[in-house]
Amino acid sequence: MKWIYRFLPVLLLLFFSISYARAEGKLDVGIGFGSSHDKALGSGISQLTFDSCIPGSTDCITLPSLGGTFLSLGADAMVWDRYGIGGEVSFKPVRSDYGPLQYRQMFYDVNGVFAPINEDRFQLKFIGGIGGARTSFTYKEEYCVGTAVCQSQTTSVGTSSHFLLHAGVGFQFFVNEKVFIRPQLDLRYVPNLTDQFGSNSVVGGTVWIGFRSKEY
Repeated sequence: MKWIYRFLPVLLLLFFSISYARAEGKLDVGIGFGSSHDKALGSGISQLTFDSCIPGSTDCITLPSLGGTFLSLGADAMVWDRYGIGGEVSFKPVRSDYGPLQYRQMFYDVNGVFAPINEDRFQLKFIGGIGGARTSFTYKEEYCVGTAVCQSQTTSVGTSSHFLLHAGVGFQFFVNEKVFIRPQLDLRYVPNLTDQFGSNSVVGGTVWIGFRSKEY
């Protein structure tokens, strides 16, 4: 249940956005597929002690860069002609290796939306807001009795959370009156993300597929 409290501001904003948009404006709800990138930290983790180590030394596993597939869920409400509010969550659906550990990265934010081009069939959207970043780590152990019986156990070894600033731009076009596609570029600035990766800046790209609610 802890995740509910973590994302409560996003959930509340989306709830009120949806309620207001259904009464007054336009509501877009979508799912996105893309990736986010940050360079590697440049160090490693010892496979035996989990201490920081220099790559190339005994039992030292080099840390990765941030990348891979990200799944996103989001919504925004154009409560005025060119202005709106929204929120989104972007995360790695599958854990990736982080030295001897595995990690899952997540970003979540609430945003203001400005659409200088807001036509029936297409929109240009500028997005900016605040949120948080969360990196969770696990360790997977495997046990075998001979070669016939094996089992694995995954243990959480901690999480790291940071504040973030988000900016993005997307071009949204409609394939019909309800369904839209929106390629979007994002920049997230995450202070202290250099505890996990090589930079505080994360660049991402997402293709959103979504649905627009009925206008009232």
